Amino acid sequence: MSEVVPDAPQEFWRPPAVPPRSNATSSMAPACSRCGTEFMVGARFCHNCGMSREAKVVNINASWTRYFRFLRALEFQRIHDWLGLPLASLIAFFAGIGCLLGALGVSLIYSAQNLADFQAIQLWRLQWLLAAVVAFVAGILLNRPHSSN
Repeated sequence: MSEVVPDAPQEFWRPPAVPPRSNATSSMAPACSRCGTEFMVGARFCHNCGMSREAKVVNINASWTRYFRFLRALEFQRIHDWLGLPLASLIAFFAGIGCLLGALGVSLIYSAQNLADFQAIQLWRLQWLLAAVVAFVAGILLNRPHSSN
């Protein structure tokens, strides 16, 4: 077999010489710190002693979330506490805001070329504004009065 390939650096029946690894633990599966048993794939606990696997520490400063800290102001619970509205009223308030944005969007997206287009755009705008009024009135009606003790 060695005659097929002339000047082969090794014989085919022998594996190539590989230098030994200096860090043998990098290729090994993580092991339990209490009993030394390797963790099963995807396991959160050791199957031998029951000790939990150490959670990896995530560096918040290095993650992408630090760039979006301003979005914490948009968290639903913060808005709920800030406005002091009950949940149903808050949902109606957001629906009204969405309808106002819809009316504004109709104004920005569509342009009138003739009188029929102008009337259609005005009708759509009117429908969005009426929906906003209904949502705001529903929010007012769903707002529970604060009980004074």
